Amino acid sequence: MVSNFLSGHDVGIVAYGETRVERRSGRTPYEFAAETFEEILTKTGLTPADIDGFATNVPHSESVNQYYTPYVCDYLGVTPRWMDISDHGGGSALAAVSRAALAIQAGMCELALVLCADAPSSSWRAGNGGYRPEFWDPTGIQGPPGAFGLLMNRYAAQYDLKLEALGKLAVAQREGAVLNDNAYEKFRSPITVQDYLDSRMISSPVRLLDCVMFADGAAGVLLTSREKAQKMDAMNIVYPTAYSEIVNFNGAEAQPDITETGFSVVGPEVLEKAEMTPEDVRMFHPYDDFLIAEMIQLEETGWCGRGEGSDFLIETDVSYRGSLPINTGGGQISAGQIGLASGMTNLVEAVRQMRGEAGDRQVSDPANAMVTGIGVIAYGRSWKVSNAMILEH
Repeated sequence: MVSNFLSGHDVGIVAYGETRVERRSGRTPYEFAAETFEEILTKTGLTPADIDGFATNVPHSESVNQYYTPYVCDYLGVTPRWMDISDHGGGSALAAVSRAALAIQAGMCELALVLCADAPSSSWRAGNGGYRPEFWDPTGIQGPPGAFGLLMNRYAAQYDLKLEALGKLAVAQREGAVLNDNAYEKFRSPITVQDYLDSRMISSPVRLLDCVMFADGAAGVLLTSREKAQKMDAMNIVYPTAYSEIVNFNGAEAQPDITETGFSVVGPEVLEKAEMTPEDVRMFHPYDDFLIAEMIQLEETGWCGRGEGSDFLIETDVSYRGSLPINTGGGQISAGQIGLASGMTNLVEAVRQMRGEAGDRQVSDPANAMVTGIGVIAYGRSWKVSNAMILEH
């Protein structure tokens, strides 16, 4: 059995907060963070002075600011004894929660706020290095859609890719977004599989409805120890019970298969840590910058074999009413991608479902969930960061 620092169920999520997803809001990550923080304080009856741990993500809007985290603390009025920032990209939320749990276990803090915010559709201040400016930008790949076009073409050359399967997944997620008050307003209308197939081509074969749209917003969770939660009279606690991550998968390979990702490692591993199988997972909240990424995660985690993702999706009800609900709030594809804070969107939805607070899209028997993160698209490779977390109620 692999080591699992979360096996004792000794750190739990006692509250969450989330803003509405907006497009070109004209607001800053600080403002969205404050709105989310206010919701968490209102739910718990705490004050900023009670928060002694703080973790966040590197936002597109503030990536040139080398003091972003202290400035956010100043804006929120918190004085942490432990502070952390993650540049895992879309995996930042899960990475931050894992570090916050470790900090609580180590006695570095008692109440850790993990708050992720970004506003890339209002202020884009990102700059990427490494091979990207040398080999990616000059060729006109046009960022992640171009990279995923290459990945999707390669997958289709190796396996049987059925576009109607991706369309079915898009329809199921949009159904959740229609019932999600925080989803981007223009995404809160139903779609059909034919709508997916007819959506305009972005980077062949990637269609408009295959991919996310940058937006603005924030979401966060509050973690504390089991003992502290009891003193707070906290109810309905959700426990992270296993976590796994890998960065730069196949990094030493000169010509890796871009359809093979780090989820071939972290997917099975996080389930082993939690002493679960894929069949034990009640809900799946995968990072969904592109639909094909979700299908690859299903395959590599073990719900089906390599190349069998299309048939699995066609045969499985993945709506909030189904046997394997996927991204019940719409995910990022149908709720909006709040920049590099986006991994928190699916985590908060998992927590909301497990607390029975999802309203008309509530999953029956939400005993556990698997949430994943993806970060950084590199030239000629799959994504760089893969992480996964199991939550239990």
